[in-house]
Amino acid sequence: MSIQNNIGGKRVEVSGKVFTISNLISFSRILLVLPVLYRHYTNDFTYDIYIIALIAYGVISDYLDGFVARKTNTISEVGKMIDPISDKIAAGLLFIYTAIIGWIPLWFLWLFIIRDLLILLGSSFIKVRYGKVAMSTLSGKISVNVISIYWISVFFFREALMVHTVLLWASVIIMSFSFIMYLLRYRNIMKGAKFN
Repeated sequence: MSIQNNIGGKRVEVSGKVFTISNLISFSRILLVLPVLYRHYTNDFTYDIYIIALIAYGVISDYLDGFVARKTNTISEVGKMIDPISDKIAAGLLFIYTAIIGWIPLWFLWLFIIRDLLILLGSSFIKVRYGKVAMSTLSGKISVNVISIYWISVFFFREALMVHTVLLWASVIIMSFSFIMYLLRYRNIMKGAKFN
């Protein structure tokens, strides 16, 4: 276990553990996507209590994994990778599905994928160069939440077209802002800022 300084000055203990409860919670988010998509498709594009329960678990688990990691002192390098990657894979599959069935614009899907790939490439470069993973930024977490709300509105509230439009553009704005914040963070790290 090592103590690292956050780029914001906060000290965090980071372990090398792989098999932790928080990491399993993060990984489980990926596993719930296929049952959601299969059930939705075979139910004539309608949702039921099982889909609601799985999506609710996905949303709750995104907060639960970090909470458990902090409370049990099991923040790990692996966990710092699994959490955002699980978010990106799960969200990516859900957005690809909703784009295929024509519920979200294809350009938004491409924006979402390209942005996340660039952030992933930047994080990979930092990992290779410094031997550790930079934790997600606050704007990144906010971005995930806004995008999730947009997807939920489209998936569960098909008639709320005005809400979809507002959340679509809110997602674009926060994704763009978050991307800029990641670029600034990477620049600070490259200039020698401590991070965890």
